[in-house]
Amino acid sequence: MTILNSINSPQDIKGLDLPAMASLAEEIRELLINSVSQCGGHLAANLGVVELTLALHYVFDSPQDKLIWDVGHQSYVHKIITGRREQMKTLRQFGGLSGFPKVEESPHDVFNTGHSSTSISAALGLAVARDMKNEDYSIIAVIGDGALTGGMAFEALNHAGNEDRDLIVILNDNEMSISQNVGALSAYLNRLRTDPSYFRTKEDVETILKRIPGIGPNIARAAGRFKDLVKYLMVPGVFFEELGFTYIGPVNGHNLEELIGVLKNARRMKGPVLIHAITEKGRGYEPARRDPGLFHGVGPFNIETGIPIKKAIRSYTEVFGDFMVEKGKTVPTLVAISAAMTLGTGLAEFAKCYPDRFFDVGICEQHAVTLAAGMAQAGLRPVVAIYSTFLQRAYDQIVHDVALQNLPVIFAVDRAGLVGEDGPTHHGVFDLSYLRSIPNMTVMAPSNENELVQMFTTALTLNGPVAIRYPRGVGLGITVTEPWQPLPVGQGNLIQQGKDLAVIGIGRGTNIGRELVELLAQHGWTASLADARYLKPLDRKLLSQLACSHRYLVTIEDNVLAGGFGSAVLEALQEEQLQVDLLRIGIPDEFVEHGKVDILFEYLDMRPEAIMDTIINRWPELVQPQSWELLKFGKS
Repeated sequence: MTILNSINSPQDIKGLDLPAMASLAEEIRELLINSVSQCGGHLAANLGVVELTLALHYVFDSPQDKLIWDVGHQSYVHKIITGRREQMKTLRQFGGLSGFPKVEESPHDVFNTGHSSTSISAALGLAVARDMKNEDYSIIAVIGDGALTGGMAFEALNHAGNEDRDLIVILNDNEMSISQNVGALSAYLNRLRTDPSYFRTKEDVETILKRIPGIGPNIARAAGRFKDLVKYLMVPGVFFEELGFTYIGPVNGHNLEELIGVLKNARRMKGPVLIHAITEKGRGYEPARRDPGLFHGVGPFNIETGIPIKKAIRSYTEVFGDFMVEKGKTVPTLVAISAAMTLGTGLAEFAKCYPDRFFDVGICEQHAVTLAAGMAQAGLRPVVAIYSTFLQRAYDQIVHDVALQNLPVIFAVDRAGLVGEDGPTHHGVFDLSYLRSIPNMTVMAPSNENELVQMFTTALTLNGPVAIRYPRGVGLGITVTEPWQPLPVGQGNLIQQGKDLAVIGIGRGTNIGRELVELLAQHGWTASLADARYLKPLDRKLLSQLACSHRYLVTIEDNVLAGGFGSAVLEALQEEQLQVDLLRIGIPDEFVEHGKVDILFEYLDMRPEAIMDTIINRWPELVQPQSWELLKFGKS
């Protein structure tokens, strides 16, 4: 990698000629494949933006000029060019490079992103500040056609066109978000890709009309209508033109010469400009090109075969997908809704088996929830499958459109708790807090795969909104048994009885509790262990039983402590006037960095060993002198 080794900043590529830049592009692709194969990450999108990123840094002067990457999962090439090449081996590892732009990481990352459709709003905000301060620099937002399906992007386009400030939006059109793009906008962009007409601006048409002699008032009005007609026929991006943008494209997103020329022209233009670049996800690596959905966000994989290296145990997501397919056979009103996450939420097989009962709405979480509300109002049983971190975007719709009307919408809240390498923008650690405060809502969390199926079975028997939250990745490997039986509503499960203290967990917190109880037993304590199962309604009978028979109670959750499961237990104890010393274990009041989940739990002192230390420090009277010496010297 002779050229790449000499690239330590964007300035280093400005002296390269086109053949050298083309060679650099291939070297970058090789580095991307090698890095992601070891660390996991977003491969397909980054392989598709190599030439586009090189062209951007060739024409513009980062960090003076501001580059904002929508979502940011396609920013790896940007990181490589901006001095982080050697750190790519630490990608998404604890203490290493983030998989998304991060202002704390580099001055070239000007805005933190991780959720979709935010870049144009942020770019316009920067443009307003630049103009108010009489500064002079370019601002470029790079947004994918998948992210452009999000309503926030349209709101920002509408405002930016009205503001008429200097701003460049690059539409990176690769026909994919995470799953295949859907909807009218996708169809419109498809027509643009194949349109043989060439670019004409409104000013071109006006110039032609001005050359027509003797234009009177009536003829002028006719000419104006003719101008609009010609514009609609000749300008491929008329949609964006009508919003106030000058549209350029489509352009070949892998042709460096064409890209550089277009970007240089756009830099000189006034007002908002939209450049429509056609790229190919997975370019340069056949497995990713052939299956960009799989390689959108992939774990470590074999480079030669492209086959992911993963555990044989089925994930919670896969178990949920199997449940939906099976229930679809017997519940004809069952429908599934995804917000551009068909693959990620495990609904691909359901979509294949029941195409008329599956709806991918694009990256539109708010619309997905209210769509489900309308379906439920009319007698269907909608299941909305959305990652916890993305469901946050539809909070108002959950409250106003679902819960207020007490509609039987089921929320499959995937990726709940710490998700690992994607970091703070993707950790789903707020859902217990924001869901339990909503009237009419039932909230459950399984501690194993069988409970997951039982909970969805239970949800189908209820006549109000239900949220079932479950973590990313594999469960305990417990076999799912049939027939599937519903769980008693609001009833937890006492797993074992002890006398020294009681541990009650919810979801993944229950499994941490299992390990904690085993560790305590090794040091002579017997602890009760309970699986809450329900956050709302909380099992107050079980809670009272534990509080009356134990002086010490520990709650464990992979949610923020503020307003979460432990808070619910504390409130219930106060309301029932039960006196017990409570220790709450969960996510503190901070944004947790990226890294493997086990490492993050260790960092947060949420591993069983750390929790035991916390218990000893909190309740030293629990520890007999002999036991303390055994703990101190690591003996058993």
